[in-house]
Amino acid sequence: MTTTITLDPGHVTLAQLRRIHAGGVQLTLDPSAQAGMQAALATVQRIVEEDQVVYGINTGFGKLASTKIAHERLAELQRNLVLSHSVGTGEALPDGVVRLVLATKAVSLARGHSGIRPEIVDALLALANANVLPFIPAKGSVGASGDLAPLAHLACVLIGEGQATVDGKVVSGTEAMAAVGLQPFVLGPKEGLALLNGTQVSTALALAGLFGAEDVFCAALVAGALSLEAIKGSVKPFDARIHEARGQAGQIAVAAAVRALLDGSQIDPSHPHCGRVQDPYSIRCIPQVMGACLDNLQHAARVLRTEANAASDNPLVFTDTGEVISGGNFHAEPVAFAADIIALAVAEIGAISERRLSLLLDPGLSGLPAFLIRDSGVNSGFMIAQVTAAALAAENQCLANPSSVTSLPTSANQEDHVSMATYGARRLLDMVRNAAVMVGIEAMSAAQGMEFDRSLKSSPLVEEQFAAIRRRVAFLEQDRYLAPDIEAMRAWAQQSSWPAPLLACMPSHE
Repeated sequence: MTTTITLDPGHVTLAQLRRIHAGGVQLTLDPSAQAGMQAALATVQRIVEEDQVVYGINTGFGKLASTKIAHERLAELQRNLVLSHSVGTGEALPDGVVRLVLATKAVSLARGHSGIRPEIVDALLALANANVLPFIPAKGSVGASGDLAPLAHLACVLIGEGQATVDGKVVSGTEAMAAVGLQPFVLGPKEGLALLNGTQVSTALALAGLFGAEDVFCAALVAGALSLEAIKGSVKPFDARIHEARGQAGQIAVAAAVRALLDGSQIDPSHPHCGRVQDPYSIRCIPQVMGACLDNLQHAARVLRTEANAASDNPLVFTDTGEVISGGNFHAEPVAFAADIIALAVAEIGAISERRLSLLLDPGLSGLPAFLIRDSGVNSGFMIAQVTAAALAAENQCLANPSSVTSLPTSANQEDHVSMATYGARRLLDMVRNAAVMVGIEAMSAAQGMEFDRSLKSSPLVEEQFAAIRRRVAFLEQDRYLAPDIEAMRAWAQQSSWPAPLLACMPSHE
């Protein structure tokens, strides 16, 4: 049965946005939004009828803002705006991201500050519901005067231009509109500008990165617990008193989640006098490192939820006074910072996972066979899988360099400081995938390590994850073609179904 999500502009939740990204839902707009949209539309129509000169309604754009446009050319103005800004390049944005763009653009316009016809919002939701997805090239936005180029490609479909996919087939904008039973729009005053201005592409990409980071975060906690059990490490560093003495919320939550994962394990009580005093930091400091990552993800989630509900085009209509005021809500600096801190978290999730993997392969530290293979020398075991993880860790460290501090002026210096949020958010998708490979290799290796001594069982939750891994990859008795196993574990690390103690940490699992 298909789930219906009612979008209440200003109050859409992260959990709803996650479900939209995943697909398979129908979207409807809360009826309470109609009055605000109609009032803003009436304000714009009054300005046109009175021949007032207002930016975005009857003027040029950007550096041409002082050029007044004649009444009879206003429709041409809006159409030309959309066409001239459709200059994106690169591969199409992923389907889940496009669904989020359609939904968040509808939510933004429905806030009642944009002055567009409600029928345009209905059309955006119709496209999303039919999975008729505009072809939006991934590159070409600096995240400042809105995501102009990518949003122009979306708007093109509404006017019967551009391209979209219907059942995986690329069709024209006109065919796409016909697929949802609509004729292309002739845009009215301000409608083209309202569609192009806004941070919806940056925000959608950052949300996709956030959701992916949450999934890999949970996978990394499972992998860390498996590694701890494989090396017969100490659970004492997860004692609640340690973390309460520091007081960092994320650290406290992660320590509690790991204790819940390990609750009922037979392995830890079996070696109280083993002589191991302190485990390496990659094991002992899981709460401190992963807790700091969780704090970053929580903060980014708050910013992105706010932005997904925001009126971020320009100018904005305020119906209580009848004013149309130019500002800069299209500047995506909040999204750029959020994307950068997600990037830092993802880089660290992968980096500490790679270090635990290296620990597992080193017999001097782990107490396990070298490279986790019985007949080492003839067999290399997981030696080169760790090289892959190291390569991806280094790549993520480079990708984690902040994007938000980069700025190049555009539009003849009218737009002289930009956020670069769109790239900052887009690179998260690659980073999450890299981290998922690293975490997947660690989990696969930790499961291998546990199999060298199965005289005792771990906790019920850890044993469930061990069994899930074994359904995907078999024990490595001798060297084999490992690439399919790594891909299977990458998919394991990017799933969304995790034990409840882990999901309780995640901001989008409300």
